[in-house]
Amino acid sequence: MSTPRKSIFATLGTFVEVFGSAAAVSNAVEAGRTPKAKHLKALGIDADAFRSIGKR
Repeated sequence: MSTPRKSIFATLGTFVEVFGSAAAVSNAVEAGRTPKAKHLKALGIDADAFRSIGKR
């Protein structure tokens, strides 16, 4: 019985982490700052690729 409970809390933790990172990245971009690499990584975005956006 403990496995489903752990699974629920692990999923909830991941959900909170992803949405927290999305909010942090969004706020940084709106403020004209570079988001932290850990937040980009949580969203599956390569930090180097993100920094190169618009630089052609």
